[in-house]
Amino acid sequence: MGEGARLDVFDPDPPRSSRLSAAEVLRGVGEQEGAWRLPRRRAGMPPVVRVADRYLTGQLDLRAVEFPYLLEFVRCRFEAPPDLRQGKLAGIGFEGCWLPGLMGRNLSCANEVSLAGSTVEGLVDLVDADVAGSLSLRDAVLRAAGGAAPDGIAFHADRLKLAGGLLAQRVRVSGELRLAGGRVGGYCNLSGGELDNPLGHSVNGTGLHVGGNLLMADCRFRGTVLLAGARVSSALTLRGAVATDGRADDDALDPHSDPNATLVFDRLAVDGDVQLDRGFSSTGTVRMVNAALGGTLSLSGGVFDAGGPEADDPTGYGRALRTDVAEPTGYGRALHLDGAQVGGDIIGRQARVRGQLRMVDLQAKGSLVLDGSTLDNPRADAVLGNRSRVGSNLNARQVEVTGGLELRGVHVGANLDLRGSRLTRPGRYRHQPAGKPSLDVGGAVIGRDLICARGEKEFVAHGGVRARRAQVGRMATFAGAVLGDKLDAHALNVLGMQVQELVVTPITPPRGDVTLRQVRCTSLDDNENFWGATGRIDLEEFRYDSLRRPIDLRDDQEVARRLRWLSQAMRRTYRPGPYDQFAEMLRASGNDEHASAVLVEKQRLRYRAVAEGRGWRRPLVLVWSWAQRAMVGYGYRPARAVGWLVVAWLLGSAWFAAGPPLDEINEQDHLPWNPWLFTIDLVVPIVDFGNKNRWQTPGASQWIASGLIVLGWVLATTVAAGLTRVLKR
Repeated sequence: MGEGARLDVFDPDPPRSSRLSAAEVLRGVGEQEGAWRLPRRRAGMPPVVRVADRYLTGQLDLRAVEFPYLLEFVRCRFEAPPDLRQGKLAGIGFEGCWLPGLMGRNLSCANEVSLAGSTVEGLVDLVDADVAGSLSLRDAVLRAAGGAAPDGIAFHADRLKLAGGLLAQRVRVSGELRLAGGRVGGYCNLSGGELDNPLGHSVNGTGLHVGGNLLMADCRFRGTVLLAGARVSSALTLRGAVATDGRADDDALDPHSDPNATLVFDRLAVDGDVQLDRGFSSTGTVRMVNAALGGTLSLSGGVFDAGGPEADDPTGYGRALRTDVAEPTGYGRALHLDGAQVGGDIIGRQARVRGQLRMVDLQAKGSLVLDGSTLDNPRADAVLGNRSRVGSNLNARQVEVTGGLELRGVHVGANLDLRGSRLTRPGRYRHQPAGKPSLDVGGAVIGRDLICARGEKEFVAHGGVRARRAQVGRMATFAGAVLGDKLDAHALNVLGMQVQELVVTPITPPRGDVTLRQVRCTSLDDNENFWGATGRIDLEEFRYDSLRRPIDLRDDQEVARRLRWLSQAMRRTYRPGPYDQFAEMLRASGNDEHASAVLVEKQRLRYRAVAEGRGWRRPLVLVWSWAQRAMVGYGYRPARAVGWLVVAWLLGSAWFAAGPPLDEINEQDHLPWNPWLFTIDLVVPIVDFGNKNRWQTPGASQWIASGLIVLGWVLATTVAAGLTRVLKR
């Protein structure tokens, strides 16, 4: 059909010269004389009916019509929505046109359907349509009827079948773009589009199946993007996209619902990568519950904001100033990944998350990397990842966390690395007054290292670190860490941890209690700052086989310093276990002398503890303790007993030599008097030179002789016990 002057399709009252009845378009097609000439584009293609720069009055009615020609409308304005329902067309395109709507339910088209560059002020209805080619919406403007801020459907294509792709670059949609249950054989491209439906779903692709890539890069979404149960055979890209004003359906009875979700990708299956990075921004929850991703989930450089009613008050000060509202406890969920399965890595470098990153029961075969990110969810869990499984590393280095990291029961194949991160303002338990730790990895299984150490800056955990019953394959290190900020809380709790090498060398003394109860490690590396914790250090059943820096056999000062550390750590309360462990470790390394010194100190503290509360008997207990320590070192210094035996022999001999003469018991025996042999018979029980029973000891000599006999038995028994221990070793 011939072309006249270019038509302004936005003019509601075009000139009469451009008007053409829509019925004339169809009546003029045929082989009869005078019919329009139907040009062919190339061999094998059906002829083309081309209408340009026309205002088509009436309705283009192709309902249930089999039309074997290609229809092209260029810069045309339609008075009524074209009716293509149940039609069988060779192909149809609207290029740069204006339409009040398009009715195409059950349309069957052998070639492309195009609305490229066109504006549709009404519903585009392609429900159950079957297109053997592609559907083009490039640069199209689709507006649902109902005003400037509609909440209706602008593009309705449930169960649409496309053999080709959906080409919708730079499309602008006011209302819902609905593709529920659709099948797209090729790729689906919405890149650069603007989709606006703040009262509902901007995109509804529930159950959508895309045979290639699903591209939504640099899009602007107002309203929820719903792709629940969708399947993408290649990659899903929202790189640089901005999503706001999410209003997903809120189930008040479901504690896991996300009423402010901007992206709902529950049960999404993507064979390739999912990219929410490089300028991606969401003001509302990004939800991917039970999603299955074959490749990498990229979050690097993305901004994930929980949104909701607190979005206008990011500091929480306004809420805190109100008397009817408690202190703010987080902003809600920003990223919800419960039950997701990722075949590759999760990369979130330099991401910013305002709200909770929730990933309970997540499974990632590769690494999870959050290096350099900012996680802001004060007084709540910034990351909740209980029972998650990460095949390789879980890295969160140089991360600023406002809130807590709860990773109980996680399985990490290699390292859990929080080097140089800062964790502040953790939350509290819902039903307990106690505060939560900044990092909780209780029950975790870590294949290699747990690293809470200094990186470019100190590792800081104001709420402390809890790793109860954790199993670490190689090393757990807190080198250069700052642990705790409250004296009445736990700075470090690693009860029952199993690890090869434990490094506790913080840069400052932990502020709070420290629990090492039932910890088992092969090597211990510590420093004075650790033992100077402001709270009590629980060392019951703490077992370590060696020190990273062994104690030299001649370094008595180091042993004395460590004994002082132990006493300070237990707040001067007596606990035998830590001393037994220290002595056992020294003896295993061949340092028996220092091991004995430790056990002597243990006994000294034991008697001091026994003396407490004994009333008038307290001095007797302390004197007895002093006597044992001075004479035999509580049995651990048998050499002292030998010395005391010699002293007793010399003093006794001097007494009997200078004292009054002794009478013979049997006057018929004439044994020469020898005070030295007589005294040694008294002092050493197992020695008998025949003097002890030959002489009478009257007066004071009798008491002295009896005392020497008792002293000899005590000292000789101590020497025998010491020799027995030596022979056993």
